[in-house]
Amino acid sequence: MDRQEAFDRAHALIQRHERVVFMMCGIAGSGKTTFAQELEKMGCERLSIDQEIWRANGRFALDYAEHEYAELRDAAEERLRKQLIEMLRRETKVVIDFSFWSAKARADYRDLVQRNDYRQQLVSMNIRPEILRERLNYRASRRDANAAFPIADELLHRYIQGFEPPHHENEWRVE
Repeated sequence: MDRQEAFDRAHALIQRHERVVFMMCGIAGSGKTTFAQELEKMGCERLSIDQEIWRANGRFALDYAEHEYAELRDAAEERLRKQLIEMLRRETKVVIDFSFWSAKARADYRDLVQRNDYRQQLVSMNIRPEILRERLNYRASRRDANAAFPIADELLHRYIQGFEPPHHENEWRVE
């Protein structure tokens, strides 16, 4: 489906269900954050691992070293998971702005959401590699939470190779 159809379906889902969690899924630069920000405008609260790392630790390569990133990311995800549980208890509509690159991580979060009697919707952002590269080049010129560090071709290639696209996970595939 295209982005507009996905926005329309998301809006309808938000209107119909008090208890809904959207899980963004895709490679860096695929449009997850832009989509998640639109869901915020529709009434969802956004959980973003990039924003949490930025808020807690500052800027990559200035306030912390590259070798610290994985540990900081894991700690940020743990904090956000606790925030998600609290939001579910408060019956908050949520959009989780992570990559969800592995099927295991998606299943883990899906189970958590469903155990709390929430409807979960996976939104898989699909984009051609050449467009990803263009977006990531532009992003590298910025310095914000969603552009914490430049993603060189080698790293992008590793991201693409390591990404496990969802299959039969009730996902919306946004082209």
